[in-house]
Amino acid sequence: MFADRQSLDAWSGRVDPEQDSARWHQRIQPWAASAVPGLALLGFACDEGVRRNHGRTGAAAGPLAMRKALANLAWHRQGPAYDAGDVVCDDADLEAAQQRLADGVCRLLDDGHLPVVLGGGHEVAYGSWSGLAQHFAGRADTPRIGIVNFDAHFDLRDFSQTRSSGTPFSQIAEQCAARGWPFLYACVGVSRASNTQALFNRATELDVLVREDHQIREATLQVIGDELHAFARSCDALYLTIDIDVLPASEAPGVSAPAARGVPMHLLEPLIERLRDSGRLRLIDLAELNPTFDIDSHTAKAAARLIHTLALGG
Repeated sequence: MFADRQSLDAWSGRVDPEQDSARWHQRIQPWAASAVPGLALLGFACDEGVRRNHGRTGAAAGPLAMRKALANLAWHRQGPAYDAGDVVCDDADLEAAQQRLADGVCRLLDDGHLPVVLGGGHEVAYGSWSGLAQHFAGRADTPRIGIVNFDAHFDLRDFSQTRSSGTPFSQIAEQCAARGWPFLYACVGVSRASNTQALFNRATELDVLVREDHQIREATLQVIGDELHAFARSCDALYLTIDIDVLPASEAPGVSAPAARGVPMHLLEPLIERLRDSGRLRLIDLAELNPTFDIDSHTAKAAARLIHTLALGG
């Protein structure tokens, strides 16, 4: 885990003459073992899970595209931010890449950082959660790790035949059961048209908190926000994962499976802010940005906006 040359090259942009006019590319620092705790970006350059799930590949280029979109945004964060480089999967060995990601996430957590993992397909979720689980594994008591997934899909598919971008939360549920940990999962923005009845049944069996895309409106925003805040506060630690295909295709065309409806940014962002401010957020990742299908970097800019919003928390 290191800030490799390619990731550092992404950090360039406009330099303004006015005082207090810094942008992300002027404040981001290479991660080092001695770094003061802050926000730490870690890429997961992988879409092997998308390929196995028969999706549109190209998300392996997502981490670099997110960095480039984030680089020129105005800097309003108080604490430091670091680039810890990329975990790369270029040999189809998804499971080994997920373990390397878990090791990297655990190291950042042990050092006091808030990891923000840049995917990659949503197979990133199993590696991200595994790192958080490693971090909590030595505790004497049973940790309550809550997962909030903003996503058009449950990603609760059966993984008995293959593990993919469609199976991470089934894998996590199995791991929780094996460890005697509660499986605390909220999936927000689910598209009924994109998930079979079997997947809804599985979500019911696992007691998943489900809010469908059509339920998220201006009139319900406060209630759903309160619900998510209460969910987060009931946990010891919160893992927030954002599949960018939760946004409408008009806002995020560059994903593996564009959403016909989705949850627009102006409704999504206030919910994310409630989780950011809950006091429980320990890990973040963003998944499924596919630059191959992006239009004028719309999707990369949307992802960068979400990272920027989350970074304002400290």
